Amino acid sequence: MPMLDVDGGTLYFNVKGKGLPIVFIHPPVLTSLNFKYQIEELSRYFQVITFDIRGHGKSQYSSKPITYSLIISDIKQLLNHLEVKKAFICGYSAGASIVLEFLLTTEDQALGGIVISGMSEISDWRLMKRISFAIKLAKAGAVSFLAWSVTWSNSNTQKQFIKMFIDSKKGDARNIQQYYEYCLHYNCTNRLEKIHIPIILVYGEQDKQFYDYAQLLHEKLPCNELKFIENVDHRIPTKTANALNKIIIQYIKKHYLEK
Repeated sequence: MPMLDVDGGTLYFNVKGKGLPIVFIHPPVLTSLNFKYQIEELSRYFQVITFDIRGHGKSQYSSKPITYSLIISDIKQLLNHLEVKKAFICGYSAGASIVLEFLLTTEDQALGGIVISGMSEISDWRLMKRISFAIKLAKAGAVSFLAWSVTWSNSNTQKQFIKMFIDSKKGDARNIQQYYEYCLHYNCTNRLEKIHIPIILVYGEQDKQFYDYAQLLHEKLPCNELKFIENVDHRIPTKTANALNKIIIQYIKKHYLEK
């Protein structure tokens, strides 16, 4: 099991395939297993890099609080370890906010950004309430309940659910709480105009709650494409993997392989 020692913790990671590298970032509670279908399909064309954020899945508890800057620092160390100079940075849900922060602070190591069901801030009361409830559960140590709820909604089959649940419930309640808390208060909307690297924005057509977030990013980011996938809500990587993978391949081909 590949592990990387980082300051204050240990990071589990996985690499599959060759070619242009793509790093995938998962949201709180979930792990790199959420990108199972991206690993399987996209590794035929690219080098797919996944990892468990500190205190999640197979990665050990972090003595340092989980912040986006810490996660970005870990990604940079992982890329250096793999001798990767630049990569596409792809994030799902809260992981997509880390993509934006990465492009704002570490542009020289990014080929491009892939935002899946993402946001630059949390401004609607429903999402605030849902994340605040998750914080309370994590604070109470209810990791198994959180893992069951999140993995059940993000899985397609019972077999997939069991694997994702077993992996997710290994997470440390303290680090999960910190990740949720940072997500709740993060806001980079006023800095989006500074990102000039091409970004693809991918949302589910049924994810009505995130329409405003999608439109905000589409209006503020200088160089982006906005794609909606039919017959899916927020949980795109597992629910409509084929459509997502096709969009990612087309995006990379358009901006990088046809030049």
